[in-house]
Amino acid sequence: MAACYVLKKNEKGQYSFVLKAGNGEVILRSEQYESRSAAEGGIASVQKNAADEARYERKDASDGRFYFNLKAANHQVIGTSQLYKSATGRDDGITSVKNNGATTTVKTE
Repeated sequence: MAACYVLKKNEKGQYSFVLKAGNGEVILRSEQYESRSAAEGGIASVQKNAADEARYERKDASDGRFYFNLKAANHQVIGTSQLYKSATGRDDGITSVKNNGATTTVKTE
């Protein structure tokens, strides 16, 4: 399986997407968007910014786990990772987004 974005609509009519690595694991989650076109714009922003190291904000959760945010040039968060047990796991997640973020494959659910 190749990396892909999965775009979905929730029961409230809002859209969101996830970026999945080639192994099917979710490596980035978006915020909720009011329209499909706004969510597609979020995907385009991930595609544009994923390769840029400066766009990643490494964070520590209050429970001691680690995560990251991918930010656009305007500093808005485009997507957030899962929680990782180690900083190394978080950094591996960033590498995965860098490697997979440029995919143009978008699936809908």
